[in-house]
Amino acid sequence: MKIRYLGHSCFEFTESTGTTIVTDPYGDVGFSMPNTRAEAVTVSHSHFDHNNVKAVDGNPVIFDREGQYEIGGVEITAIKSYHDDENGKNRGENLIFKFRMDGVEVCHLGDLGEECSSSLIEALLPIHVLLIPVGGNYTINAQQAKEYVDRIMPSYVIPMHYKTKGLDIDVEKPDEFIDLFDGEDVEELETSEIELFRDDITEEQTKLILMERQK
Repeated sequence: MKIRYLGHSCFEFTESTGTTIVTDPYGDVGFSMPNTRAEAVTVSHSHFDHNNVKAVDGNPVIFDREGQYEIGGVEITAIKSYHDDENGKNRGENLIFKFRMDGVEVCHLGDLGEECSSSLIEALLPIHVLLIPVGGNYTINAQQAKEYVDRIMPSYVIPMHYKTKGLDIDVEKPDEFIDLFDGEDVEELETSEIELFRDDITEEQTKLILMERQK
């Protein structure tokens, strides 16, 4: 499967069969969404920087409710969580999306804000590739994100929802989160796309991959 980082919390996943899914397309956040086309779009919540579905070409199916789905051979599970640590009283609910693509379990945490709990971890496992917000303020922060990583133990973790050049949203840079990992486990890419295979999945360690935003 291929993962392309479109910026903020937006990714494009493409299975080997050609089925493409886009997560949390954004509106005006200081830079524009790149061109993308998909069979499906997932929306974690209704805020402008996560629900700009009209930016995705191809007349995609929109998934924005809790449940289990399938499209083009890709299994999708949407799990309810909260955008804050007070059961949604401040910012409402958030959907976590899990995808099974080419035998790889991918999890996009959306704008997760609730503290790590055993019940939520059990609902999410197994996870091979974890896409996690690390910028704080509106979501979990770097330290909280690291707790999720330590509890989930994915093969790969990809940070999202952090401060990048041009972003108008008040979140932190990913540096604090990256510093919580051993240097040998961190790979900072100068590309917006990676390709992963089931054989790449290992339980021996977690590798952090920082991706460049597609421009």
